Amino acid sequence: MRPARLMSAPTAPLVLVAHGSRDPRAAAATRALAAAVAAARPGTDVHTSYLDHSLPRPDQVLSALDARGCPRAVVLPLLLTPAYHSRADVPGAIAAARAIGTTMPIDLADVLGPRTDAPVEPLLLRGLTRRLPTPGTLDAVVLAAAGTRDAAARAGVERVADALGATLGLPCTVAYASAAPPDAGTAVRRLRAAGAERVGVASYFLAPGLLYDAAMASGRDAGAVVTAEPLEDAPELAALLLARADAALGAAAVPQAA
Repeated sequence: MRPARLMSAPTAPLVLVAHGSRDPRAAAATRALAAAVAAARPGTDVHTSYLDHSLPRPDQVLSALDARGCPRAVVLPLLLTPAYHSRADVPGAIAAARAIGTTMPIDLADVLGPRTDAPVEPLLLRGLTRRLPTPGTLDAVVLAAAGTRDAAARAGVERVADALGATLGLPCTVAYASAAPPDAGTAVRRLRAAGAERVGVASYFLAPGLLYDAAMASGRDAGAVVTAEPLEDAPELAALLLARADAALGAAAVPQAA
């Protein structure tokens, strides 16, 4: 499906910041998402960067844009929860760019998942639904995420699961591939024990990798009838990134009180 074109273009280059992985599929997914963003809004200057494992780093991209004479840039964290990476690593990458002489204004957009004071984005829910095979044939769904020790971030994942369940009209519970229980297999078995015959595993992952593979295998081994692909370059995700960029630029344009 060709992504819809969104015409109110941001006036700055967009720098996508992914966590990074040793798995080459993850960087390929990030590049595909960048291409989807550019296709959704022609003329948008979109760059990829990584906090770890892959190059370039965000500070390298920001420094190059500054050297090119760009008046400002927007940093877009490819993160689904407001956990440690969004609070420390991404701001740290911007600080690293400043440390090597980058002087242009840099606007930091919000993460893709919900914060405690914001609703779950309908675009995110539509992307999750797109990646879940045959949702109309299921009795229940597990939303599998990477996992975090951050209780507030886990609460955000639980809110997404609640909203996804309401969207699908099905029971929906969370599972984690690391850092917190339950794993996907345990969550699937619980739903089956409660009477759900056809359980699907939705993917709260942006890209494939070790944790994604483990979560989906755990769910299948426990009897899940379908498992979802990562969000990757879903058109809804591209549209959500552009909305985050617009919001960041809009906030930057509002005069601050003295």
